[in-house]
Amino acid sequence: MRKFLSLCLTVAAIIFPTSQAFAWDYEGHRAVNQLALASLPADFPAFVRTLEARERIAFLAGEPDRWRNISDLPLRHVNSPDHFIDLEELDDAGIALSQLNEFRYSFTVQLAAGRASHPDRFPAIDPEKNKDHTRELIGFLPWSITECYAKLKSEFSYLKAFEELGTPEEIANAQANIIYVMGVMGHYVGDGAQPLHTTKHFNGWTGENPHGYTTERTFHSWIDGGFLLKTGGISSTALISRLKPAELLLPPKDTSGRDAMFVTVLNYLTEQHTKVEPLYELEKAGKLAINGANADGRAFLENQLLIAGTELGSIWLTAWREAPQDVYLRSQLLQRKAANATPTPKA
Repeated sequence: MRKFLSLCLTVAAIIFPTSQAFAWDYEGHRAVNQLALASLPADFPAFVRTLEARERIAFLAGEPDRWRNISDLPLRHVNSPDHFIDLEELDDAGIALSQLNEFRYSFTVQLAAGRASHPDRFPAIDPEKNKDHTRELIGFLPWSITECYAKLKSEFSYLKAFEELGTPEEIANAQANIIYVMGVMGHYVGDGAQPLHTTKHFNGWTGENPHGYTTERTFHSWIDGGFLLKTGGISSTALISRLKPAELLLPPKDTSGRDAMFVTVLNYLTEQHTKVEPLYELEKAGKLAINGANADGRAFLENQLLIAGTELGSIWLTAWREAPQDVYLRSQLLQRKAANATPTPKA
């Protein structure tokens, strides 16, 4: 996956017109965010439903991909792995999903130890092809989503305090922050519903290939949006009638005591990973071709967009419902209110 990500935008820009260069990376992601908005219950905060907010949230679905438009290595290092996780490589490192560390940086230590314990499973990395130091990583997608969820919960928390005791400007700024995180995190949830973002077979099958799956190095971009673009495009409006409503996501903590949302996100990603081979089977059967019987291919990918939309809406809903009271900010605002209400002594 990591080898493909830095090339993806360049290839897409050559194949497609500029307005469609991102394919699933924009049109598809935009649809996911729009579907997520449609999945929300009627009592969700109304400020996200204004025309301006809805457009902003849809536009921000493409933001993490736009960060690839420059070659600065520090940004490439932190941004590229956030879009995927090659789940098979956890097995190669001897890391079970039940043992996967919920903390991003602790996981990097865990992964490094696993690689060192199984050097035969991880070929040496050519430094000349690893300028951004990402090839030793297998992706951070579960952490990307979980961390965005926590940020959104924080923002709903302080919005409540500002709505009670803040100024109109403070309330507007807090709402703008929420809209930004809602939009950006939608990109990662959408990535998770594209099965090729969960596998080392991200761009054509690699290694042993007993079923004869495609090894074409254009497969990822074709699934990201090329196929849908060439067979009618993507319309969130047309999909809404099949959309499941958002629901609260927080289950009890698992036996390891890990963060509940982290476990929920892992379950979401592992479920999408089960669809990697069915996706390759569709290609093998000719159901992802421009001409011919491709209805099953479209149905498969549209269903993935719907899954992402409901999952994203559910994460947004859970962040709002689970946001605690910001006790510290509220106390500070109460002190400010009291100070402003105290008459200034006359000289």
